[in-house]
Amino acid sequence: MIYYLIGTIVIIVLLIGWVISTYNNLIRARELVRNAMGQISTQVESRWDALKNMIEGTKQYAEYEAKTLADITEQRSTLGQGAAVSDVNEDDRLFNQAMGKLFAVAESYPELKASQVYQDTLKNVDKYEQQVRQSRMIFNDTVTKYNRIIQTVPSNIIANLFHFTTETYFENSSNKTDMPSWS
Repeated sequence: MIYYLIGTIVIIVLLIGWVISTYNNLIRARELVRNAMGQISTQVESRWDALKNMIEGTKQYAEYEAKTLADITEQRSTLGQGAAVSDVNEDDRLFNQAMGKLFAVAESYPELKASQVYQDTLKNVDKYEQQVRQSRMIFNDTVTKYNRIIQTVPSNIIANLFHFTTETYFENSSNKTDMPSWS
């Protein structure tokens, strides 16, 4: 009888240990996803900062166009670790809208397009765009690992018990399949 009691206690302790270990693995995986989104947010913020520098340079050539561009930058919301993929996609849409307007201004003002500030800023924007793209790939890899943990047996039992849900991936849209051309 004592062996059954000891056996039962050992099984219960092992089961509790497994639940705790699985829960902690889920937390770690979810935090890696949040960290990956934080990295994207940081790169996106740097990209906007470079664009704002370009807008400042535009003011000396065309005040009205610079105001329009500044209005677009004010429409965006700051992204953070808790941002959703849709938030980043909306931010991209606003960024591309601002870049399109900026390119139109540069076409109207050749001296702006030829300026060193404009050229340097384009290089910085391109650098940050590359970093955003790289951060998205890391995010998707991290989401794959996280989603795999919460969907496979037996960890899916703990995931369902504690309401862990799958994360959304970044997907290529039709306008994101090619590298942007900043020149």
